[in-house]
Amino acid sequence: MKIPQLVWRIPLGAVGGLIGLYAFPTENIWILAPLIPGLILLATLGLGFWSAVLVGFIASQAFYISHIEWISLYLGPIPLLALSTLQSFFFALGVGATAWLHKKWKPKKQSLIIFAFAAASIWTAREYLANNFPYGGFPWSRLAMTQPGSFMSQWVYFGGLSLLSFVLALLGSIIAIWILHRKGRNALRKGPAIAVIGAMVIIPLTTMLLNNPSASDTKVIAAVQGNANAGLFSNLDRGTILQNHLDATELVFDSELAGQVDLLVWPENASDIDPLRSAAAATKIDEIASRLGAPFSFGTITKRGGESFNSTLLWKPGVGAVDYYDKKQPVPFAEFVPDREFWRLFAPALIDLVPEGYTFGVRDGIYEVEEDFVAGTLICFEIAEDGILRELVAGGAEVILSQTNNADFGYSDETYQQAGIAQLRAIETGRSVVNISTVGLSAIYLPNGKVLSELVWYQPGAMVEQVPLYKGTTPAMAIGAGFDYINLTAAFGTLIVFYFRKKRR
Repeated sequence: MKIPQLVWRIPLGAVGGLIGLYAFPTENIWILAPLIPGLILLATLGLGFWSAVLVGFIASQAFYISHIEWISLYLGPIPLLALSTLQSFFFALGVGATAWLHKKWKPKKQSLIIFAFAAASIWTAREYLANNFPYGGFPWSRLAMTQPGSFMSQWVYFGGLSLLSFVLALLGSIIAIWILHRKGRNALRKGPAIAVIGAMVIIPLTTMLLNNPSASDTKVIAAVQGNANAGLFSNLDRGTILQNHLDATELVFDSELAGQVDLLVWPENASDIDPLRSAAAATKIDEIASRLGAPFSFGTITKRGGESFNSTLLWKPGVGAVDYYDKKQPVPFAEFVPDREFWRLFAPALIDLVPEGYTFGVRDGIYEVEEDFVAGTLICFEIAEDGILRELVAGGAEVILSQTNNADFGYSDETYQQAGIAQLRAIETGRSVVNISTVGLSAIYLPNGKVLSELVWYQPGAMVEQVPLYKGTTPAMAIGAGFDYINLTAAFGTLIVFYFRKKRR
């Protein structure tokens, strides 16, 4: 390990990580995103594996801590540091593998562009692994999630968030190679490199102009933000959160479309009393649904067979709950504690804050609201889970309901980051996405990424809109999962080939 080199490489890598603070919403300076992988490559190419891992680990800590600091708002720094450290293992190994590949390959001239593809593939494969492992992973902080306000967002239409991350990482890799390999600049100025850079820009720009799908129908959806203090440690009197949403729903009746509502939507945890176990709560909920004359979807905590579930219910006036969805992927160490006995050894006070975890749901999130109206629902952080969105579209959902509770995160970047993910998901799925929160940011996004309606956060409000419904399948829904597996194969296959090539030599 060359200490003098690390003196400038470690700060450069850390700067690359810190750019995440400005690239992700709310700052949303999306054009900076390729510099994250670009600067980290500049800091590590030329190093051996373990030296690059060290620089990558520090860069990763700077990356995560800078833009997901909201995790520490109510639980302090320990969970933030624990999460960033776990993610940094994946991040650092990916950085180390890329530096190792560059050192063994020694690409020149036209092979430089091939190496850029390999570096982008490793970056995207690392994201996939961190998003899924362990305990379901942390499906946040993907490079693609910096782009909801960018024309580059249209890449998700073709292959989902993984493809967009790949494109951004490829652009960052080309920037790093351009700076590092002076003798290879002539090769990068012509032929394949120019074609690749042109395609990265022209394809999303063209898609943005042409992505205007025809709706199969429209339905009036009323989505209510109750401005309720529904945080994890809320000590409100029982029934207060329910009342907040009942009161905010009165705003729906001020709309010109109040008599035409086809579906009323409340967020996750909107009723702090389960109407399946409380006749009084059921009466209040049925009254508001009957006044609107519309089916009603809302979040509550349910209990069945001695187990607790984070659920949404589909309620029909005069009938009651006709369907329900239980969150399939509760958040580890927030909604359940995996391997409790082991982790309690390290932070018993924090682990005990989650005395009873939620059980994993097994039902699909498909609600047949009417004979000609199918909605797909998911809960909170599930908007970041690729597989759940694909299941909803495959199940026939014509609109996506993203029902969430952001009350734990205050006036932080978290709610804007989550709303940005919802905006990307609208483009990816080819569906309108109704992102409704207890406190905001609440908005309705169209499949071209445009905002149909939006509410001011931390105020009671209601969006009552004619929301277009869509059928059909985007390329991302057809091949997105395939792209992930092909990219994983390409990334690990390249590393394996060069490993055995080295051994033969």
